[in-house]
Amino acid sequence: MLLTSALRSGAWTSTKLMASPTAVRALGLSATASMSSSSRSFSTRRSSFDLPDPRNFMSYQQNLDYNAAQKWNPQLSKIVATIGPTSEQLPVLQDIVRCGMRVMRLNFSHATVEEVELRVSNLKACKGRHSIFLGEHGEGTTITSTGESTIHKNVRAVLLDTRGPELRTGKLAGDHSGHETVHIEAGSTVTLCTTDDIRDNGSTSSHLYIDYPKLHKCLVPGMKVLLDDGAIILTVKEVESEKDRGNVVCVADNSGEIRSRAGVNLPGAETDLPAMSEKDKVDIKYGMTKDVDYVAASFIQNAEGVREIKNYMAQCAEELAEDGKWDLGHPLPLVISKIESVSALNHFDDILDESDGIMVARGDLGVEIPIQQVTNAQKEMVAACNAAGKPVIVATQMLESMAKNPRPTRAEVADVTNAIYDGADCLMLSGETAKGKYPVQVVQMMNEIISGAEHFTKHSMPEINLKARERFIRGQADRASNGDPDSKCVDSALAKAAVIAAEERDASVIVVLTSQGNLPRLVSAYRPNIPILAFCPNAKVARQLMLHRGVHPIHTGDLLTGVQSVKRPAVAIQYAKQFGMVQEGDNVVVVTRETACDELTTDFASMKIATVP
Repeated sequence: MLLTSALRSGAWTSTKLMASPTAVRALGLSATASMSSSSRSFSTRRSSFDLPDPRNFMSYQQNLDYNAAQKWNPQLSKIVATIGPTSEQLPVLQDIVRCGMRVMRLNFSHATVEEVELRVSNLKACKGRHSIFLGEHGEGTTITSTGESTIHKNVRAVLLDTRGPELRTGKLAGDHSGHETVHIEAGSTVTLCTTDDIRDNGSTSSHLYIDYPKLHKCLVPGMKVLLDDGAIILTVKEVESEKDRGNVVCVADNSGEIRSRAGVNLPGAETDLPAMSEKDKVDIKYGMTKDVDYVAASFIQNAEGVREIKNYMAQCAEELAEDGKWDLGHPLPLVISKIESVSALNHFDDILDESDGIMVARGDLGVEIPIQQVTNAQKEMVAACNAAGKPVIVATQMLESMAKNPRPTRAEVADVTNAIYDGADCLMLSGETAKGKYPVQVVQMMNEIISGAEHFTKHSMPEINLKARERFIRGQADRASNGDPDSKCVDSALAKAAVIAAEERDASVIVVLTSQGNLPRLVSAYRPNIPILAFCPNAKVARQLMLHRGVHPIHTGDLLTGVQSVKRPAVAIQYAKQFGMVQEGDNVVVVTRETACDELTTDFASMKIATVP
């Protein structure tokens, strides 16, 4: 049914989509129509050598203040930045937020409780784009003790990265300072031990303690053992597999220094390490008291590990609720599985099904598999996440040289650019922002690289993004053939219709009114080349949308409370106009789920196409 109404002086058209697939077909929204529409634009695209300076598109000025006169032009792929000693203070963190950080990563391998408290508090105090329109505090806005406005907040999410069940060597004999090393010579014999006497007496260059009692059960002659991120490589020669804690005799492939508590990797080995260490359990429960949005699970090996973490968080929620520190029904943190081992790659499909998102953790992965294959693994994982409609983060050493230098290498710029071309939802910075010399500049640089890559794919090579869309369409078809009812749900049809309509109308944004966040996730999965404004009444739901490409959540608070459903799209558009997100004359597509009325006995979906007055 077609309805027409008016938004002030601007007319719009509303299309209501029911569960019937004919509604979608009536709009001509097949994958073929999508491709032909994009092909028409591709035939008239700009020259690929029209390469404007990405800094001209930024919503901030040279001094990093928000530019009220500059139209809001956010990047679609997001930046996850690790906050550490060089970036945790409010003035620096404020600039990092202004430069484009959307998710703050807290590395619980190193962070203390005091450091976490400071970083979370300062993130809440950071002002967003709304500050230039509302002034210092904003009319009608109250301010908390942290400086955070209580309504119309910009949204930044927090990701808790666990240390995970790591394998490490023991303390070296005589290492009282914690900084001593021993030299291992190439060709020398190194025996790996798991017995208490070696642990208590300390490791030496010939006998190293490893904190995994079943080490001898998962290794066979010919396998490799990597110490300290591969600084020293050992080849297994002999295994005492018949003993309870048998030794593993190895030969060193190269010379090097080894320190106390160095990391250990076992490429190709299947271990039975738990999904969470005892430290991880403490950290996750503590993180829930700070209402973190995501938990990045380190060294996940299979889907059962993901389920174990989710069950543990549900248990923590019940325990915290009894203490008055959690509201039952409040959204739990989402689980982002870090893929950094051969075992995880072998069980990737099952892990993806069970996870809320994936992190391509290229650091440990580059130690576990041949380093020449890391890029290929990255591309396969990103493509699989695109097909599943789940967010994927590409991480590790993306702009590593900027930890010391004010400019990245050309190879690093190419790495970031190609991750965008692959279809990554988010890119992550680690030591560059946590302990580097240029934490603000590195975020600004990454944001501008993302902007340049997205501008290029939109105007010069749209087929790059269309391939990601096609992956999701094929994934939906596969899920439908396997009987998944969600693959043909109303929300999916509406999301697809909204993206195609936005392209046909050359819309500036897609506005989504959502309560649970499912609809904007689906819109994102169809890979539009414009921002998705997701208006959410729940702050946690809003923050948990942040990893999805193109989705820019807005916590509405009580903005739409009491507003009739037919008027909510108009209010949302006026809000977006007020904050510089759209301008007069812009085309906007608005989608929402609406409650049943007298004429309809079930909830229904609605799409409206408007011109901003």
